[in-house]
Amino acid sequence: MTIYEIIILAIIQGLTEFLPISSSAHLILPEEILGWSSHGLAFDVAVHVGSLLAVMIYFRHDIIRLIAAWFSSGFSSQQTVDSRLAWWVIIGTIPAGLFGFLMKDWIELNARSALLIATTTIVFGLLLWYADAKATQRKQLDKITFKDTIVIGIAQAMAIIPGTSRSGVTMTAGLMLGLDRESAARFSFLLSMPIILAAGLFSTLDLVQAEQAVEWSALLYGAGFSFVAAYLCIHLFLSWISRIGMLPFVIYRLILGGILLVFVFA
Repeated sequence: MTIYEIIILAIIQGLTEFLPISSSAHLILPEEILGWSSHGLAFDVAVHVGSLLAVMIYFRHDIIRLIAAWFSSGFSSQQTVDSRLAWWVIIGTIPAGLFGFLMKDWIELNARSALLIATTTIVFGLLLWYADAKATQRKQLDKITFKDTIVIGIAQAMAIIPGTSRSGVTMTAGLMLGLDRESAARFSFLLSMPIILAAGLFSTLDLVQAEQAVEWSALLYGAGFSFVAAYLCIHLFLSWISRIGMLPFVIYRLILGGILLVFVFA
């Protein structure tokens, strides 16, 4: 890849990992429109590392607090708000982990078409609009229940289908369950960390087994630009989401899905 391609793809990954607009839909566009070749497994690992570092550093205080609470009260009959939330993050990760482990290879082989990605981008965009427009949005992060966690965890598992958007579908589920926008986004970001870490580890294992030649400069650029884009994305999204709502992202998804459909049927 050229340095230009590296920068563009890393920024796309960093932004779309956390915005509710589908990373897979965006990563297919350079291939469909510009004829770029596949970015490869090593680069995929690098940009995931960048995204993971960004969300972990941004939520570092939350992570430390939740881990400390889990070890001090997580196995006690008197759960604290933080120890309970730590459990919800663990439990909410399980459905996506199981589904990803069982279905990853089948999805890679059978569900990567531009038509499917265009369809899911539009359909789940409309679901996001409905959730944002109709939900009560009264519940905050400390009011999440076990039932809420299971529903959001199952929703996250659906994100293995390209075009769905992991952040988009978890926020949709959170809003439908009555969470306010910021709480839905924060829980989505907390749930993202174990999943991104697991995806990165599996990709690293695949990379080691494939014995690919590694261009380290490309990986460093990819990780660096992905980190910057993801960190800024998280900060701005949490700052703006209560005011602007989900409608701008819904409109964007509909336009993006329409563009992909044009290329499918052109």
